[in-house]
Amino acid sequence: MDATIVLDDIKHYPVLLKNIVSVISPQHGGTFIDCTFGQGGYSKEILKYKNTKVIALDRDVESEKIAKEVEKKFPERFIFKNLKFSKIGNLKLRNENVKGIVFDLGFSYTQIKDPKKGLSFNSLGKLNMMMGHNEFSANEAINKLEEKEIEKIIKYFGDENDAKIIAKNIVKFRELKKIDTKDLVNIIEKSKKKKNFKVHSATKTFQALRIFVNNEISELIYGLINSVKVLKKDGILAVVTFHSLEDKIVKYFFKNLTENKSISRYEPKIEQKKISFLMPQKKPIIPSEKEIKENQPSRSAKLRYIIKSKDTFEIETDIAQKFSDLLEIENLGTKL
Repeated sequence: MDATIVLDDIKHYPVLLKNIVSVISPQHGGTFIDCTFGQGGYSKEILKYKNTKVIALDRDVESEKIAKEVEKKFPERFIFKNLKFSKIGNLKLRNENVKGIVFDLGFSYTQIKDPKKGLSFNSLGKLNMMMGHNEFSANEAINKLEEKEIEKIIKYFGDENDAKIIAKNIVKFRELKKIDTKDLVNIIEKSKKKKNFKVHSATKTFQALRIFVNNEISELIYGLINSVKVLKKDGILAVVTFHSLEDKIVKYFFKNLTENKSISRYEPKIEQKKISFLMPQKKPIIPSEKEIKENQPSRSAKLRYIIKSKDTFEIETDIAQKFSDLLEIENLGTKL
């Protein structure tokens, strides 16, 4: 069965909602930043506690419709910004008691169903995948980039073993006509050496293109860096990831900030003198069997969090250097 059909037929559930609330403790009050507002699940739950304020961000302008409804209900305690979360540092937060920042890196069912976005394998027409504030679409990437560049994107952002043959067949096909969504799905299915009947053949390539088009690597890296800077003492940064590449970045960043080790393997003599964050548990929190049964897309979710133990705006991390190879692939987009 096509995974997208399953997603299309279910309601939207905020993933690991009870765990998020338990981690960030909104009952104690303060300002909370929901970096991925989406359908507003986390924001609405936080606002149930009277002494809270929520500043919600989302790059998808469609989220503004839901945000306006929340704003009507909580005019004094809710603010929405149509903004990428890497720009969190642009908000005027100096006087805000920021006690919690939440990232949910998944996509809502409404985004997946939206034919204009083209995130689903069932979408028809022009390739898109733009989530908002984009420089180019998947259509431009697939139809303009060189074969080796497309291969890199699919291989490293999608962890696709058949990236080489898929890229070769994409370039061969586009000599005949511009590739649309249906064409791309057909190209991938014909290129795959082994079929996995549990996962759609196009899953990894579509993931890779979405990451590339939306600069999701740099967004996450700089979103994390800028978020920890605005947190107040005892504030918590909580991140829910859905695939291994996201989790790898978050795991490295959290470890980087909470361990007193050299911040770079290239400079072994430099010690990270100030440890300003604590990681209460190293293993991620995962959904219960009950939640997975009720909400199938939650099965791959992982929640990690850290606590800011000192008031500081100085963050020492080599995360951009660590993932420089992925950032270089993202930079291929500047050609479009």
